[in-house]
Amino acid sequence: MWKIVVGFAVFAGLALFILSKGGDIDMSGEKHGAEATHAPEPAAAASTSVASAPAAPASMVASSPAASASK
Repeated sequence: MWKIVVGFAVFAGLALFILSKGGDIDMSGEKHGAEATHAPEPAAAASTSVASAPAAPASMVASSPAASASK
């Protein structure tokens, strides 16, 4: 039982250390209204995002192991 308490204390201390070194971390939850500010994404990052990647062809999707397992 004492090992669980020591492990929790070590983990909590490590988590607090990492959070303190993280910079501007907001732990207050989801924001709504005027306090919810979103900075626009830079153009260079937008062009390399995953969302702009083309979708996989239907032939590849149908031949995936998960698709064949459901048949």
